Amino acid sequence: MPACRSLLALLVLALSVGAVARGELRAGAAVVDVTPIGLPVLVNGGMLTRSIGTVKTPLHARALVLDDGKERVAIVVVDSCMIPRQLLDEAKAAASGRTKIRPERMLISATHTHSAPSSMGCLGTDVDPNYVPYLREKLAEAIASAEKNLEPARIGFGSVDAAEFTAPRRWIRRSDRVAEDPFGNPTVRANMHAGGDWDDAVGEAGPEDPELSLIAVQTSDGRPLAILANFSMHYFGDEALSADYFGLFSEGLKTRLAAVAPADQPPFVAMMSHGCSGDIWRRDYTKPKDEQLAGRSIDEYSQALVDRALSAYEQIEYAGDPTIAMAEERMNLRYRVPDKQRLEWAQRVVAEIGDRPPKDTREVYAREQILLHERQSTEVVVQALRIGDIAIATTPNETYALSGLKLKLQSPLANTMVIELANGGDGYIPPPEQHLLGGYNTWAARSAGLEVEAEPKIVEAALRLLEQVADEPRKQFVQSRGPAAEAVFALKPTAYWRLDEFAGPRAIDAAKNGDAIYEPGVVFFLEGPKPDVFCREGEKNRAAHFAGGRLNARVPGIDDRYTLSLWIWNGMPDGARDVSGWFLGRGQDYAGAGDAESFGLGGAGEGQGKLIYRGSGEASETLFGTSRVERWTWNHVALVRDGRQIRVYLNGDLQPEIEATLEREGPIVDQFFFGGRCDRETNWEGRLDEIAAFDRILTPEEIATLAGD
Repeated sequence: MPACRSLLALLVLALSVGAVARGELRAGAAVVDVTPIGLPVLVNGGMLTRSIGTVKTPLHARALVLDDGKERVAIVVVDSCMIPRQLLDEAKAAASGRTKIRPERMLISATHTHSAPSSMGCLGTDVDPNYVPYLREKLAEAIASAEKNLEPARIGFGSVDAAEFTAPRRWIRRSDRVAEDPFGNPTVRANMHAGGDWDDAVGEAGPEDPELSLIAVQTSDGRPLAILANFSMHYFGDEALSADYFGLFSEGLKTRLAAVAPADQPPFVAMMSHGCSGDIWRRDYTKPKDEQLAGRSIDEYSQALVDRALSAYEQIEYAGDPTIAMAEERMNLRYRVPDKQRLEWAQRVVAEIGDRPPKDTREVYAREQILLHERQSTEVVVQALRIGDIAIATTPNETYALSGLKLKLQSPLANTMVIELANGGDGYIPPPEQHLLGGYNTWAARSAGLEVEAEPKIVEAALRLLEQVADEPRKQFVQSRGPAAEAVFALKPTAYWRLDEFAGPRAIDAAKNGDAIYEPGVVFFLEGPKPDVFCREGEKNRAAHFAGGRLNARVPGIDDRYTLSLWIWNGMPDGARDVSGWFLGRGQDYAGAGDAESFGLGGAGEGQGKLIYRGSGEASETLFGTSRVERWTWNHVALVRDGRQIRVYLNGDLQPEIEATLEREGPIVDQFFFGGRCDRETNWEGRLDEIAAFDRILTPEEIATLAGD
């Protein structure tokens, strides 16, 4: 019996120790040099192949291993443009053989520097065959080295706004200046850097994500151990082989924080992962050209970003007992393969190329069609990782900022980081509505070849995985209601569309009387007017940008006595066309101008830059406002119809811009179109937001409250 009691006591003690161990975080980090040992090397990231034989800054694989006593995971960020899934699967298998980490518990991502050896064939550049086995070995070495450095640790999350370091690079072009794609078709309504020419462009094609986030790890006694940073800025651009700003940021953080690390301890490791920035770059095209070009060098940019990161780092609070959970899903997605006509064209072009590399865009995309036709589909990897109250979601793609915002704003956990180009290099995945606008990010190739619905499928998979690791449902995003929004509700609108959706086709009526439908040709989640009064606690107000499509709405109960309130943002240059754009039509779809009401903004003709209203009837005159509405500015407009009496108000002014008596009654139908006229002639090119319809006449004072005054 005494022996049994002793054995039982030892068993209880062992279980107790095990329970304590499971609650204690351990972490280890390591850096491995992955600079090629043989030069020159092929470098991808451009349209055509290039070879580089000099090194400006070393390239590294930076690894972090975390263990809560039950789960052990590895996170690796490597200085590479993109890495294919197969190579990463092989590296994970090799690392798993040397460690206690399962392959599906490893997250490996590329920084997306455009000045690193080609480990994946893309566009005009083939894979560098000598570098691939070297990189595979170094990735496994980095994970194994980080595991060897495990020690008791604690972890925390911080973030800061870094909006001046990033901006949308994909802009929408004017509808009369559509460019041709590599296949000879006029499809390019939006493209990278189109905002560089203000005469050609009408506005950004999507939002930015300005959050610079940090996951900081320190030892149990407070010594900095590692920082995993994440930021949505595509790349800076550098010469020779270089880790770009990702490496300079990491080394800058190391320099600033390493002074507190004892010489006999493993070195502090900082790593910058790539946020969702497929449509993002550092140049802000909303500013004049002289301000766009003026700016920092890559070193100045990187060090300024380090300064911003440290302001967040100093505020971080740490936890030593977080629960770790990780989940992975592998999905089979189709490629957008060429039809018979395009395939035959591609085969003729490739036959002309022979064994040489492609020499221009036409030849590059011809070869890509052959490759997509041969492959048909591919497997992609999506992951989610939870570390206490911190979440990481991944995509294997060059993901638009909007996709990252969808994940962050719906994540079950408030502190969420999204790492792209993780566990594969499967190209751009524009949200489906962006495919209609065309541009480089949509041209079918290995760099952008997945099916049109790839983005919502991958985002949905990531949200499912986040729910799984958090053991909580996703959040439902609802834009907050600031005082200006409350003012709209206080006036009891018949319908109120805030246009804050992530995607179409449905625009939610906040008054709950009837949703509206977005037509194709609309993009989402752009910045809207007056966020300080339409939203709360620093939240951005969101708006839709209309690029050929309309919002189709039925508003029952509206007769010939009503008020319409909305915010407009015009993207067309002054004088680009006779009417800059019609942002409202009332009447039957496809009805002629004589059978519908129309409300818009004047162009090259009479009333340039001023509000214009046209009633129904062939003899109906066009009425013009008196004040100029500046391009790329938000303006509140209200249309008051009292039988044949018309009054139009601008920006809360109590005196009408337009006041007239019409010759005939307008159409008494419940069909309204926002973003275009009934006949689809000269649709709106710009943003609309906060559209409210009232089945009564509002006073000038009430209208002023809708303008946020």
